[in-house]
Amino acid sequence: MILPVVAYGDIVLKKVSEDIDAKYPDLKVLIKNMWDTMYQASGVGLAAPQIGKDIRLFIVDSKAMFEEEEEHKGIKQVFINPQIVEEWGKEWAYEEGCLSIPGVREDVLRPSNIRIEYLDEHFKKHVVEYDDLNARVIQHEFDHLEGILFTDHLKPLKRKLLAKQLSNISKGITNAKYKMRFPTK
Repeated sequence: MILPVVAYGDIVLKKVSEDIDAKYPDLKVLIKNMWDTMYQASGVGLAAPQIGKDIRLFIVDSKAMFEEEEEHKGIKQVFINPQIVEEWGKEWAYEEGCLSIPGVREDVLRPSNIRIEYLDEHFKKHVVEYDDLNARVIQHEFDHLEGILFTDHLKPLKRKLLAKQLSNISKGITNAKYKMRFPTK
């Protein structure tokens, strides 16, 4: 089932999410719905807060970010109760966007490498290192669980320049081609 993506301005996007356990109600259905929602919106990642759930869960399918012959470098993974253990490497800029902030894309600086500890959808523990685009998508989605949006990483002047556009998104004034839920509508 396609779920509405929560738009910029909703309080759930600014909350620190809670850990879950294997007894979380209808978790398999929720994860399937998240995949359906993300793909329908042409995203490469989706965090539970973006569908209105303040739980520590996100999904990533970064394969589309790579050239066809390099698709194997991408990842498709469910991350439950993740913790970034370490970030390192040269910070590099990359233009990020977000399904909760349609139409806004800005360069964000992030370290090139991460080590993350997480549970998969079977609650098996993993500790994995990622780099470059995979690390970036994970860092972006992980930020959602901490109540951080990519716009929070921008310089104050850039945020000020985006203020009207962000306000419009929260009011439902957007050209998003997917179902959304707006906080002030």
